[in-house]
Amino acid sequence: MLAPEPKTPLLLAIKDSIENIILANRQATNAFSLTDELRHDILSTLVTYSDRIPHPASGASNTNSRSSNTLIRWQILAYVAGIDLTIAKWFESHLDALSILREIGYDQTAEGLWAVWAAEGHPDPIRYEQGKVSGTKAWCSGANSVDYGLLTYRDEQGQSCLLIINMHQQGISIDNSAWQAVGMQATDTATIQFNEVTAHNVGTADAYLDRVGFWHGAAGVAACWYGASAVIAGYLITAYQQKPNDYKAMYLGQVSTALAVTQHYFYHIAELLDTQPQSSHELAIRQLRAHVEQLARQVIEVTGQALGAAPFCNNAHFARLAADLPVFIRQSHGAFDWQQIGKLASASTHSLCKNDLIKQASLWQL
Repeated sequence: MLAPEPKTPLLLAIKDSIENIILANRQATNAFSLTDELRHDILSTLVTYSDRIPHPASGASNTNSRSSNTLIRWQILAYVAGIDLTIAKWFESHLDALSILREIGYDQTAEGLWAVWAAEGHPDPIRYEQGKVSGTKAWCSGANSVDYGLLTYRDEQGQSCLLIINMHQQGISIDNSAWQAVGMQATDTATIQFNEVTAHNVGTADAYLDRVGFWHGAAGVAACWYGASAVIAGYLITAYQQKPNDYKAMYLGQVSTALAVTQHYFYHIAELLDTQPQSSHELAIRQLRAHVEQLARQVIEVTGQALGAAPFCNNAHFARLAADLPVFIRQSHGAFDWQQIGKLASASTHSLCKNDLIKQASLWQL
C-alpha cells in the first residue's frame, strides 16, 4: 500500500458523533480540557457502536474493499486515543472483552460497559467456589464505571479461567487509593475486593491464554499508542506550517518517517490477521508493539525538542497526551518482550531452510 487507507463510513460516523459531543460542550478540538462527565459522555456514545465495530481477524470489510476489518477496528481505536487515552483505555478493554467472549463461544453478552481485568499476583488471589467469588483484583481500570467485569483467576490446577461478574451487586469494595499516577490519572484504576459475590465461569480452562485472539487483541493496544503518537506529532506539523524553520523541518522529517513506516506495518499486520485468522502471529505482533513503544517515546522527545516547553504547559490536549502516553506504553513488558521476540525469531528460522548459511539470512531477506 502506497497511500493511507481511506476512512470508512463507520469511522466517519463515530468521528461525527464524538465531535458533536465536544462542540456541544463548547470545547475546541485542538485545545480542549476533558472533564470526567465529558469523558463518560463520549464513552457512552462509543459503546453504542460496539456491535458494529469488527472483531480482530474477522476478514475483509463488507463496506470498503480496500480496508480490512482488523484495520477498521484499529483506526477507530487510534482515533479515540488521539482524543484522550483514558477513554481509549476504557473502550479498548470493553471491545476486547466482547471479542474474548465471542472467541470462547459465549453469545449472551449483556449490554453495558465491559472491562477485562487480567492482572495477577495479588497476595489475596481470586477464588471461585459454588458460583461465588472472593479475593482481590488489582489494576482494574474503570472500576467504578464498568457494568460487567471479565476476570481471570487460577483454578486448583493452576489453569487460567474466566469469570463474568455483574458489578452492580453487594460484596464489592473498590479502593482507588493506590493509584497515584499523574499520567493516566483519570482512568479510575482501582483494587477491587470481592466477598462472596455471585459470578459465573465462562470458557474452558486456559482458553483465555491459549486462544489465538490473545495476541490479536494485544495489537489493538498498540493502535492506541500509535493514535496518540500521531496526534502529538500533528502539533509539530502545525507549528512548522505556522512558523517554518530548518530545525523544525529536521525534527518533522524524523517523526514523519517513523510514523509512516509504522503506519504501513499496521496495514501489513491487519492484512496478515484477516487472511490468516487461525494463527496468533505472536512474533509479528510482539514486534509491532515493541516498535510502537519506541515510536511513542521518539515522538514525545523529538516533538518536545522542536517545540520547547510551550505545548506541555499551555495546551491542555497536548499536555494530557504527552503525560498519559508514557504511562500507557508501560503496558508492555520491556526487556521481557525483547527476550521473547528474540526466542521466537530464533525458533522461526528452523522451519525456513535446512541450509545453515541460507537460514541465517532468510528470516529478514527481501
